[in-house]
Amino acid sequence: MSSTAAVRRRPRGALLPTVAVLATLVVGFTLFSGIWTDRLWYQSLGYEGVFSTLLLTRLGLFLVFGLLMALVVVGNVALAYRLRPRLRAPSPNSELLERSRDVLESRLVRILVILGVVIGLFGGGSAAGNAETYLAWRNSTPFGEVDPTFGLDLSFFVFDYPWYQLVASFLLVALLMGSAGAAIVHYLLGALRYTPGQRVTSRAAMVHLSVLLGVVLLVFAVQQFLDRYGFPLTTNALSNAEMTAIGYADENARVTGRLILAVIALICALVFFANAWLRRWIFPVLAVALMVLSGLILSVIYPVGLQAITVQPNEPDLERPYIEQHIAATRTAYGVEDVEIETYDATTVAEAGQLRADAEALPGIRLIDPAIVSPTYEQLQQVRGYYSFPQVLDVDRYTIDGVETDAVVAARELNFRGLENRSWNNTRTVYTHGYGLVAAYGNRAVGGEPDWIVRDIPPVGELSEYEPRIYYGEQMDQYAIVGAPAGAPPIEFDTPGGGPDGGPQLTTYTGEGGVPIGSLFDRVLYAMRFTDVNILLSERVNEASKILYDRTPRERVQAAAPWLTIDSNIYPAIVEGRLVWIVDGYTTSNSYPNSQRLSLQDATSDSESQLLPVGAQLSQDVNYMRNSVKAVVDAYDGTVDLYAWDEEDPVLQTWRNAFPDTVQDRSEISADLLSHLRFPEDLFKVQREILARYHVTDPAAWYQGNDLWRIPVDPVRGGNAKETPYYLSIQWPGDESPVFSQTAVYVPNERQNLAAYMAVNADASSPDYGRLRILRMSDTQQIAGPGQTFNEINTNVTVAERLRPFNNQGAAQASYGNLLTLPIGGGLLYVEPIYTQRAGSDGSYPALSFVVARFGETVAIGTTLQEALDQVFGGDAGADTGEDVPGQPGGGTPSDPEEPTGEVDNPAAAAALDRAEQAFADADQALRDGDLATYQAKNDEARAAIEEALTALGR
Repeated sequence: MSSTAAVRRRPRGALLPTVAVLATLVVGFTLFSGIWTDRLWYQSLGYEGVFSTLLLTRLGLFLVFGLLMALVVVGNVALAYRLRPRLRAPSPNSELLERSRDVLESRLVRILVILGVVIGLFGGGSAAGNAETYLAWRNSTPFGEVDPTFGLDLSFFVFDYPWYQLVASFLLVALLMGSAGAAIVHYLLGALRYTPGQRVTSRAAMVHLSVLLGVVLLVFAVQQFLDRYGFPLTTNALSNAEMTAIGYADENARVTGRLILAVIALICALVFFANAWLRRWIFPVLAVALMVLSGLILSVIYPVGLQAITVQPNEPDLERPYIEQHIAATRTAYGVEDVEIETYDATTVAEAGQLRADAEALPGIRLIDPAIVSPTYEQLQQVRGYYSFPQVLDVDRYTIDGVETDAVVAARELNFRGLENRSWNNTRTVYTHGYGLVAAYGNRAVGGEPDWIVRDIPPVGELSEYEPRIYYGEQMDQYAIVGAPAGAPPIEFDTPGGGPDGGPQLTTYTGEGGVPIGSLFDRVLYAMRFTDVNILLSERVNEASKILYDRTPRERVQAAAPWLTIDSNIYPAIVEGRLVWIVDGYTTSNSYPNSQRLSLQDATSDSESQLLPVGAQLSQDVNYMRNSVKAVVDAYDGTVDLYAWDEEDPVLQTWRNAFPDTVQDRSEISADLLSHLRFPEDLFKVQREILARYHVTDPAAWYQGNDLWRIPVDPVRGGNAKETPYYLSIQWPGDESPVFSQTAVYVPNERQNLAAYMAVNADASSPDYGRLRILRMSDTQQIAGPGQTFNEINTNVTVAERLRPFNNQGAAQASYGNLLTLPIGGGLLYVEPIYTQRAGSDGSYPALSFVVARFGETVAIGTTLQEALDQVFGGDAGADTGEDVPGQPGGGTPSDPEEPTGEVDNPAAAAALDRAEQAFADADQALRDGDLATYQAKNDEARAAIEEALTALGR
């Protein structure tokens, strides 16, 4: 019986090691496949140096800190075991202790090995995750400026202090764990005994623990000394504001208190060291009690008392120098120290010819709203269901016939959800790329539709000479396998037409991008990486195949420069015959002394941020921000080029030291690329957030908070979301010509009228790029804000009459575009484009049908901006908006002037809309008379008339 049981036990005993070995091999090979394929990917990108630097740094930190923590903990546990007493006195819990001792003594080596591995993995893993902190410290660059409290270069706070804090905290945790482990072993082995009325410690344990705890207190003293430098980075609550800065109580109580506490901790450490000879716990215990009491007094009681008794009654005066430092540091950290603020005495009187002096500015007023017209682009330019456009389009500039023109642009990317057959072959090897850029003039429409600059497949228009295939894009979230041997028939879908017998055109990828997977070994690795056996089994994977993955511009730039924070708005452009993605990268810090800390998510959230791709919006907290890098990702081969934009930024210089030869000099930017670079959207939003309070530079006025501004909610989109800033060309009052800008407005903190108008020169080729200017409304007048203006538009009788057919429940509906604010004609001009579309139809799309303008108290509506402005300014605005350029939807080519192209010039549509308006009026009268049958009949008649009008307009 016993022999049979033994036989049965053998396989089980052999099975466990076998399973463990196999599991280790699987885990190890999985880790290897991840690391090796990462190396291949970085190699294909041309940034293998980034990969090796990060890998070696993480590996080095893992080994050094993991080994250090393991040695501290395991070494002290082993030392405690070695110092065990040879004879043990009995204790009340002797039976339990004896069992524990037996386990410890019989399995000591195994326990130490397991403990060392676990502790080493924990310590090494935590350190490896801080590779960038180490690299920033190791390669730090001086700022050339010192903080006003400690007289240290700002680089100490930005680069050195985080690393020193990390090391001190790590050592303290390691020593505390080692002390706890040693104390447990001493107790289990009888070196520490506790019985009622008696505490006994062996001499060896006394010496060991005294020295160990003394070292703990030494590290604690260092940590307290370092904590002094953290006060310029903490949040101070004033009576009516919060500021991330050092304050009066900090400098006069807490900083000194930390220094005294560090000295006390040092003395306590010496007491513990001395206890190795004195061997009486009473002295160390008293020392620690004194330290705790001192810490309570120095860190809590005295600072709080000073704040309550001295500071609060005299807060404006005592905190004034610290507020002044805080304002200066904040404005410098966010790059707004040179903002120009001027008082603007805006006129509210509209007179004929008033815009004559601003004639050049009118063609720059952008009527096409990037957040509205995506459905229009899809209906007119999607071509097939497996293509799509983003929900919010982008604004760029192109020179057409020698004139720089604002354009609303979008890339036609793949939409896998639009495929009828989403098989592995289709999604991985056939439908591999999008096709082409679509762009339209931003300042006009033709027949309500965009006036195209470039359109269609293959591209047609002013910008048709470029490589249109998009293998890398914002919606490319799946891997693709491309490439074929020479002479092999193509299998990748290219265009819907142009192929044999009028079928689709096929192609084979020939770009430099992608990782070769011709070998079986590479295919095995990638099959494991993506847990996809088809990579091994598919006959479409051959010796010439490449795998394209991590194909979004955000992923590629983030991998090439992991130290960058990426702007949420990435936009396409045609540069030197290539379709590229332009990405703005930020260097940021959360430890710039005395600068206000803010949440990037809160600062950049607005009415359009919810429409961004998942993961695009910024999320971290910062108190320093620079647009230091402009990145370009080629849409065909995935090439990433990083250019230093703010070459004087010490943070950028530090990262260039850490990752040499990854960021090119600014001088390498071509003229064509420069013409498409712009001031980044998220940085402008952050600066807008900062200047809402920090436009005030006087400490007393800042403290009182009587001149606070706020960003208005978007009146068009509704809800509580902030109004989004806009890209458009404006002419600043007093300037000679318009410039491509990004603009925003402020309202007073508790009111709705306009407080200020803000704009930044967004043209990267301009010598004034980045110039921030604010028009502050005069205190002697009240100019309507965006919310008030939108309300006035909605309640205006003339506007309501024109929109009646679209606002009644029926076959068509109206939607409002971006409410633009422009300093023009000596006042403030509001422009509101209005779109209409057929309701309840899958094929409907917004068409620009009306434009509303407001200047002062005058509101007018027209089918064009020119018509609206002429009505506002006494029948003649005095300038041409540029909307009368002949054109037709879909090409920008001249159309027959005899042919009606717009809604106003279409007699059939106009007659139908007149009938609809009359029918709605009759329906309203019938409702007032209580005649419900007539009311319903007239509503049906009106809807039929609107359908007739839309049909006449071709929509």
